[in-house]
Amino acid sequence: MTRYPYLNEGLSMGVKDIVEDEELTFAEKMLSIKQVEGGEAKRAGEIVVVSVDLAAGQDGTSPLAIKVFREMGGDKVWDPSKVLLVIDHTYPSSSPQISNLHSLMRGFCREQGVRLVEGSIIHQVILEDYASPGMLIVGADSHTTTHGAVGAFATGIGSTELAAVWLEGNIWLKVPSTIRVNLSGNLPKGVYAKDIALYFVGHVGADGANYMSVEWRGETIKELSIASRATLCNMSMEAGAKNAVVEYDQVTEEYLRSVGRGPLMIVRSGFKASVEREIEVDCSKLEPMVAAPSRVDNVKPVTELEGTPIDQAFIGSCTNGRLEDLEVAAKILRGRKVKEGVRLIVTPASRRVYLEALRSGILETLIEAGATVTNPTCGACVGTHLGILGEGEVAISSSNRNFVGRMGHPSSKVYLASPATVAASAIKGVISDPRCFL
Repeated sequence: MTRYPYLNEGLSMGVKDIVEDEELTFAEKMLSIKQVEGGEAKRAGEIVVVSVDLAAGQDGTSPLAIKVFREMGGDKVWDPSKVLLVIDHTYPSSSPQISNLHSLMRGFCREQGVRLVEGSIIHQVILEDYASPGMLIVGADSHTTTHGAVGAFATGIGSTELAAVWLEGNIWLKVPSTIRVNLSGNLPKGVYAKDIALYFVGHVGADGANYMSVEWRGETIKELSIASRATLCNMSMEAGAKNAVVEYDQVTEEYLRSVGRGPLMIVRSGFKASVEREIEVDCSKLEPMVAAPSRVDNVKPVTELEGTPIDQAFIGSCTNGRLEDLEVAAKILRGRKVKEGVRLIVTPASRRVYLEALRSGILETLIEAGATVTNPTCGACVGTHLGILGEGEVAISSSNRNFVGRMGHPSSKVYLASPATVAASAIKGVISDPRCFL
């Protein structure tokens, strides 16, 4: 692999030594580089205080962070340019109580000079406008791991932790041990990054990567877009990962150029680094996968679940609401209709994705097929609005979680799958193999 050495020119000698140390993992290098005091390399299991490049929160977590910030005596955030708040979980507001929380966030952002985004999903906003290789990103949302897709160290934290970061710009972390996932082989027809991610979670279990760094590597990675890599890193959290990463390569370089950003630095896991576990996945042998209720690691090939009736199909979320996901769904739905009695809800991940899908005709195709396209929001995924399931209803969703009550009534059931599988299932009214439409 090309090493792009020129991108790390100008680093201090201590940082450069850590970056080039072939015995350190990605996580060990990143947290060693970002440590506030000292310059020695840190190993898995050690505690380190690190500086933060971006601290983000959404409307489900930021109100508590604002309250705690005040209780801590907070007057001004340490650096307004490194703080981001996003209203996405219930947008537009579904109740007066939610509206009050949104007003609290708006007032805080005006007072602090902090950027507030409304009506785009937080992880898509960070991917579009902030995330770069070498950044350390924390967010009061567990799926902050998404941003490892561009070579950042990104992890979820709690609301009280976020308040503390707003005060000081630092956080203490334990350096995670590492799982290395090597992907080989070409993806078969009808198999996508979501299927790889579901296979991984099913293989290691919902706690199989607890507080670990997941390094996604291998020849297959070179063929995956940033959007697909974001899906892998996002879903790594469902195995308990502290962070996940796809290292910088030509795909990353081209993506950053397209959005007008450059890397802070290029950090790669050392060839001699010690990892806790290494997993080999031959992607050429994968099938479309589905996580059955009510565990994300209850993963089966779609052929074992075909014929299961559904009431609702959902395409969206921070996992699979990007443009390429909508494109795949539109390809399958073009010229076809959603089965009578089935609701197909499509939620683009951001305003930018929405506009691109609108201009390209993707949304027209989806609507003509019978889909209801909503504004960008987390509503259906987290069961707050715009797609809540009723008693006993069954959904197939491109989102990331299917535990009891996730999308609505406690007796409802959620199956997780790729946008292609969701689209195919919407057409037939039962869980279906997308390969029959491709």
